[in-house]
Amino acid sequence: MISGRDGPDILLCDLDAFFASVEQRDNPQYRGLPVIVGGSPASRGVVSTCSYEARKFGVRSAMPTARALQLCPEAVFLPGDMARYRRVSEQVFAIYGRFTPEMEIVSIDEAYLGFPAGKGEAAAKEIHRVVREELMLPLTIGVSRNKLLAKIASEMAKPNRVGTLWPEDVPALLWPRTLEMLPGLGPASVRKLNRIGISTIGQLAAAPLDLLQKYFGNSATVVQRSARGIDDRPLETIHKVKSISEEKTFSKDLADEKAIRAVLMAQAENLGYRLRSGGLLARTVSLKLRFSDFRTITRDRTLPAPTDSDLEIYQTARELFALHKGRPPWRLVGLRVAGLGSGQQLALFDSSGTAKKEEDLAQVRDRLREKYGGAVLYRARSLLKPKRKKD
Repeated sequence: MISGRDGPDILLCDLDAFFASVEQRDNPQYRGLPVIVGGSPASRGVVSTCSYEARKFGVRSAMPTARALQLCPEAVFLPGDMARYRRVSEQVFAIYGRFTPEMEIVSIDEAYLGFPAGKGEAAAKEIHRVVREELMLPLTIGVSRNKLLAKIASEMAKPNRVGTLWPEDVPALLWPRTLEMLPGLGPASVRKLNRIGISTIGQLAAAPLDLLQKYFGNSATVVQRSARGIDDRPLETIHKVKSISEEKTFSKDLADEKAIRAVLMAQAENLGYRLRSGGLLARTVSLKLRFSDFRTITRDRTLPAPTDSDLEIYQTARELFALHKGRPPWRLVGLRVAGLGSGQQLALFDSSGTAKKEEDLAQVRDRLREKYGGAVLYRARSLLKPKRKKD
């Protein structure tokens, strides 16, 4: 873990107006237009993300979409596609992973990265270039020696730039700023401070601690340390994910076993990719089936050795399906891998070279997926289309 004022460099990578940027990238007709992703203005929806063109009209995230429509009646309103945004997010994080294993994922569009001292700014510029060239997405990166200053550097650099805020630059660059620039200091706290004559971050940094304690109690020390650019929070690079799953509910009940196996193959490929992207191996594979009467079963199998192999996950799922498929039709099918741990799979001796070929194929598929999004190289079985039930 990385922490402290004198530790390695910390980057805060923040995809600008992420959902809206994906829509503008994938739909050229929206480029240059105010795009708002969120609920319908006709309902009680809220703005999830809006493009910078919309922000010029005063539209902001979490604003009711009805209000956004009043501010920007010419905006393009879109419901959003979370599955697509997650796929793009995985592509972005895969790029980050090429540069460093020290990554703390904050949200679908934000992550902290750690680099050796003195290497962060150059790495940030290269990451910015790669994301722009490979994914055509705007990205802002803040660079410093701790998470707080990296976050502030990112805010100061927006949009679509790389910025730095080193501890020694805090007095000149941060202290003249208003209190709203300080992360974690909400509007109520800002009003309290304004009432006692504190309106800049520098004034907060210099204020008597006993005065701040009257208003913030035990939090006063943390508030003032933040104003001074001090942040000892570590970079949390280990996320104890318990399981990863994929499932599909059919629009019509499905009775074709070949089609079910094709779905299982596609799910196994997705799970294998997600395992490899996270540097994880799974020890357990679970099959979930829901029948036409909504009865649902889950069946597990523990593997002889942890794996990240699409083929091994699929073969296990296929065997579970053969044993527990019951009577068709099926309404839902899903796969889950659990017992996750970090490591690298050790293939057993295989004189035919099948294991090595499978590993090479998986790497090719992963690179294509990261470059083009989604699965672009399929096994033959996963191309089978579910047969429609005859009327």
